[in-house]
Amino acid sequence: MSTDTAYRAEPTRPAGEPGAWAVLLPSGRYEAERLVHHDTLELTGLDGAARPRRGDEVAVLADAPPRLVALGRVVTGGGQHREDPDDPQTDRFGGTLVVAYTRRVFDEPVPADALALDGPVTALDPAAFRALADQVGPPAHRRSWLVSLDLPIEADSPAEAVRLFWAYVQELGPRELPAFVSPSGDELAMQAFVLGAQANQDPEEED
Repeated sequence: MSTDTAYRAEPTRPAGEPGAWAVLLPSGRYEAERLVHHDTLELTGLDGAARPRRGDEVAVLADAPPRLVALGRVVTGGGQHREDPDDPQTDRFGGTLVVAYTRRVFDEPVPADALALDGPVTALDPAAFRALADQVGPPAHRRSWLVSLDLPIEADSPAEAVRLFWAYVQELGPRELPAFVSPSGDELAMQAFVLGAQANQDPEEED
């Protein structure tokens, strides 16, 4: 990183107003965030990069092509290194950036081609951040869903079958097991999801 990039001044902002940043997810992290719900995003190995401050707003981006996948607010911009199995950069030494999610759009990303990114963390003009965030729109109405896993298990007792069930869930996880979801009270609308996306589990429909 060049000197002028490393020490480039952040966009000006009124005193007391939160800053705004773009955080680029490392390779493979977008898929991990889609698979399992997380309250926060923790990134490591950010030494030498511009560092957001607590309370700053964050646009979380996936790359290739650049797209907004979540909004958040900085919980902490530094701290002790902790191992994160979902973070490919966890083996690097350095500071930790923790962002609390405030809005997720992993399934319907917003194009962000107009942003000029400068590494994993880029300072944004607050107006540019707001223009991007406004494209997300209001959150969808929350409703009750039924989510299930159906696994045929051979066992010598009901208790053993349950133990084997949880063992399979831990071993295979969301990358291999299909989950079935339907609105409460409308089981006929059931859909299967694999790897965070809807999947067709009816072989007759594939013919």
